[in-house]
Amino acid sequence: MELRPTTIHDINAMVALYRPGPINNIPEYIARKQGRSKIKYFHPKAEKFLAKSYGILVYQDDLLFTAMELAGYNWESVDKFRKAVGKKIPIEMAKQHEIFVQGCQTHSSMTKGEAEQIWNLFEPFQGYGFNKAHAACYGRVAYQTAYMKANFPAEYMCAVLTAEAGDTEKISEVIAECQRMGIPVLPPDINSSFKDFTVIKNQQHDQIRFGLLTIKNLGENIADAIIAERKTSGNYKDIEDFVTRIHNKDLNKKSVESLIQCGALDEFGDRNVLLVNTENLLSYAKEKQKQSSMGQVSLFGNTDKTELPAFRLSAAEPAKSWEKLIWEKELLGLFVSDHPLNSYQIQLKLENVVPIKNIVVGTSGTVKIGGMITRIQKIVTKTGRPMIFSVVEDLTSKIEVVVFPNVLEKNPEAWKENTVVVARGKINNRDGSLKFLCDEVRPLSMVA
Repeated sequence: MELRPTTIHDINAMVALYRPGPINNIPEYIARKQGRSKIKYFHPKAEKFLAKSYGILVYQDDLLFTAMELAGYNWESVDKFRKAVGKKIPIEMAKQHEIFVQGCQTHSSMTKGEAEQIWNLFEPFQGYGFNKAHAACYGRVAYQTAYMKANFPAEYMCAVLTAEAGDTEKISEVIAECQRMGIPVLPPDINSSFKDFTVIKNQQHDQIRFGLLTIKNLGENIADAIIAERKTSGNYKDIEDFVTRIHNKDLNKKSVESLIQCGALDEFGDRNVLLVNTENLLSYAKEKQKQSSMGQVSLFGNTDKTELPAFRLSAAEPAKSWEKLIWEKELLGLFVSDHPLNSYQIQLKLENVVPIKNIVVGTSGTVKIGGMITRIQKIVTKTGRPMIFSVVEDLTSKIEVVVFPNVLEKNPEAWKENTVVVARGKINNRDGSLKFLCDEVRPLSMVA
């Protein structure tokens, strides 16, 4: 954003500059690009190969051309120079240092001091620098993906979701980016989902729909059967139409329940009502399929010439909102249609909790967080007392929480998965990863 690139060369340079070798050259590169700083070269010969980078060493190649043009290296000897720099071989570097300085004096009429100044510019590249071809490949892909994201946002983000399928954490990050971009990401749907994530065209704005293969307990075989039947005979009209049209051994209680619980069959009725009727639905479908293919007396008392009556769903309590979200998390790996914490935001604000994403290395003192417990691992210490390693996540991020025995014993009932809590404690990062050492906790539902 600071550079404001105008050509592919700028993008390539950005890729190469953001590496340990030339990273300190970034401010000067930007200043020269924008005309705030004068373009200058450490030697007149350098303009030949540094003109496009405003006289600044950017690529590993720039070092090689410097050695060839100023110090008289040839292609064979400069490759040894490249290996010495790239692999940080001290003995070889000392040897090349001497060859380079002497070569600059011989081939470019430079003083030893001038040659040493140029050699000093090479030193940071021992920390790793990109060659130009490598940077150009990255730059091209960066430009193409940026173009796709800017001009075909839904299609691009859908492709990213499909590429990251299976990595729940990455999927969560991409969905958050979709939300920022105003692209709704919807749960699976029996009449519009395909195997992978799919763009659903909408007059107001495009949407992305979860694919059937993202549903736990639903294999490729049954997903293919559902999609093929839909393509052949049109959308499924109701739950009876769906279960009777799918002639596949993998349409069983487990797969149907997964479709119901993740929301793929929401247009056919309430999730809990459908769950209560699952076994009868499958028995009905089996009987109807058998009757139509073999022509025999039905278990429901009908002859082969009589149509089975339409299936009627038995009544049941509707699923609660939090139940639906927990099912989604279990079957899709994350909350999709909503997040349980959304209804707690006012209470969390009153608690003055710190967003977890704001907790970084160096955070000190007592910290207060609020979020949902998403993982619990209980262990027994050497003294025989239980303690817990858990994960608490809010809408911004998540953090590992360590609960020592004395804290656990004060409020053991609070430490259950899917419980929303407010916790107070300190941050520890001794082993390189942030951990929240809990001193006090209470379920948020207890807040008045």
